[in-house]
Amino acid sequence: MRLLDRYLLRELLAPLSYCLSGFLLVWIVSDLITELSGLQERKLHLDDIAQYYLIKTPEFLVLVLPIALLLALLYALTNHSRHNEITAIRAAGVSLWRLCLPYFGVGLLLSGAVFGLNEYWVPQSAERAEQIRNSRSPVSSGAVGRDQVLNQGINNSRDGRDWVIGMYNLRTGAMTRPVVVSKLQDGSHLELRAARAARLGGVWTFYDVLEYKRPAQPEALPILLLKTNVLAKPEFTETPDQIKSEIQLSGGASLTKARKADIPIAVILNYLRLHPYPSQAAMLYTKLAGRLATPWTCLVVVLIAIPFGAASGRRNVYVGVASSIVICFAYFVLQQVCLAAGAGGKMPPWMAGWLPNLVFGVSGLWLTTRVR
Repeated sequence: MRLLDRYLLRELLAPLSYCLSGFLLVWIVSDLITELSGLQERKLHLDDIAQYYLIKTPEFLVLVLPIALLLALLYALTNHSRHNEITAIRAAGVSLWRLCLPYFGVGLLLSGAVFGLNEYWVPQSAERAEQIRNSRSPVSSGAVGRDQVLNQGINNSRDGRDWVIGMYNLRTGAMTRPVVVSKLQDGSHLELRAARAARLGGVWTFYDVLEYKRPAQPEALPILLLKTNVLAKPEFTETPDQIKSEIQLSGGASLTKARKADIPIAVILNYLRLHPYPSQAAMLYTKLAGRLATPWTCLVVVLIAIPFGAASGRRNVYVGVASSIVICFAYFVLQQVCLAAGAGGKMPPWMAGWLPNLVFGVSGLWLTTRVR
């Protein structure tokens, strides 16, 4: 790494760390003001509260990282321009694009960090935080474990199969009292009832099984086809991950209520495998496009900051602060309008997710080419 790159990175990382620390402190204090009474009622200790906010921090970072990066970039670039450092560097034969290469590296690195947090940490953070909130509360008798779901229905429209599960373990995939109804081509149905089921070697295995055939005629009585202790069903292709995705999207984290960070890409794709033609296709595909586009906001931020911060002239560094507020507000408004339009079917889902990044990214590229 060249000496110039190290210098530019050092001058960027310092305000970036200050911005993140400041945002984090303000968020914790403001959240504590509203949540402190509730946390005290649950008899949480100081270490419980610290762990609670540590678990929730990644969710906050996903939202604030692009804003902090934009603010830090505008501050650093404006400061360099104010002291004529950018003019001197370019006079030495270093192009503006080469000068900003360290910034693009930081933007790409933070984009990867946002993607990782958004997919692998944030979706579980709400559940883990709720577990900490309830850790000191007495457990009621007969309470269901956190990995267990009661009376869950699963619809596989791809294969024409419906599941009704008395209790499902999200961690192991074990079932109790499952009922599986498969629609046949002649209009009749096969109904499988079992005491329990588990997935062994990639195959669903049922125990204490009764299998019936229900004729297409409503008045006809079901016909008992099979009664056995153990029955393997390799034709049941639903995987535990797909069943878990169905539970997540049909339960508390429904498509209409879930926040963007609540539904990972893997969950959406698993749901689409069971529902090739979902009833809420526009909303689902818009959320998928939004999930794919969100991490790249950090890279778009770099493209926007360069022309605003690197323009020649002796300007006050607080111009960068004001510019970042205006840019963040405009981006947020455009993003929400596009997502709402995509979810309502008034805009193609891919455009709803990617249009804010495209508009601000292309605008940044165009403005950068005009910097003198």
